[in-house]
Amino acid sequence: MARFLTEDIEILLREGRNLLAFSAGVDSSALFHILLEAGIDFDMAFVNYGLRQQAKEEEEYAKRLARSHGKKLYCTNAPRFGSNFEAKAGRFRYNFFEELIESHGYDRLLTAHQLNDRLEWFFMRMVRGAGTVELAGMAQSDERITKSGRRYLRVKPLLRYEKRELLDYLEERGYSYYIDESNFCDSYERNRFRERYGNPLIEEYGEGILRTLEYLDRDRKLIRSLYSDIYDNTEMKIVFMKEETIADRACDDALKRSGYLMSMAEREEVLRKESLVVGRRWSVERRGGYLFVAPYIQGLEVPKDFRERCRILAIPPKTRKYLYARGIEPESIGRILNR
Repeated sequence: MARFLTEDIEILLREGRNLLAFSAGVDSSALFHILLEAGIDFDMAFVNYGLRQQAKEEEEYAKRLARSHGKKLYCTNAPRFGSNFEAKAGRFRYNFFEELIESHGYDRLLTAHQLNDRLEWFFMRMVRGAGTVELAGMAQSDERITKSGRRYLRVKPLLRYEKRELLDYLEERGYSYYIDESNFCDSYERNRFRERYGNPLIEEYGEGILRTLEYLDRDRKLIRSLYSDIYDNTEMKIVFMKEETIADRACDDALKRSGYLMSMAEREEVLRKESLVVGRRWSVERRGGYLFVAPYIQGLEVPKDFRERCRILAIPPKTRKYLYARGIEPESIGRILNR
């Protein structure tokens, strides 16, 4: 019985190939069995961080599940990260998933994020200063692009459900799962928000919190309708904006899809300046309602005739260097701008 999957998600997951990010914890174990009961096909990916004695047991559990249900399982061992563990571990994990998506042709990555995770994200963004898009946080599905240019959907089928509901589901059916003790370690910011604020509020006000996050999600979609990609070659993006006041949102979205998370100060700078470099890696330029985001190219002399062709087509200076370095003709971009 697939009571946790909405009809639209079920329909989506029945087409193409699914890869489940599996950790052996409550959330991913629940999603594993929910997908099985719904008759949805998928394979599994497991990352062993090797930080706990239990990690080997969890990997063996994943292997047993895969064998007993005829699923492919891909495992990898993470290196030691030292400082800034959460960010580095996250990058490693998603790089691994995307390598599998590229090499095996998966269409979707399924993750088991749930309502408690979403509220933690809300709090973590709120205390830093955030708008509607940031507060809305996780979307049930969003398109991503791998380094080689393969597009895939990242889908979170369980965002409407509390962790307690998933735990009850596993207990009622006698399914096994593991508890990661690091989830209770107070040194991780996410854990502090979870234990001090998120879990108590979800327990008492879960329905209201879900409605609030769904309202924010609708507002995010409305904001997202104010801009659209007109060019995307995985490195460079050109975004058409109906309102330049949302340039920071459009830029944040474009860079996020390229694997870079902007700070609040960087977003504010995008609104103040028409040309800047973000994170020493990305050139960001605004010109006539268009936002140009591309890798920042330094120390390159662009021939005068190439610069002139770009000027005539209203292609801004930093973007010209990128086009010249990659051998992209300005006229091919001009045709897109003048559609």
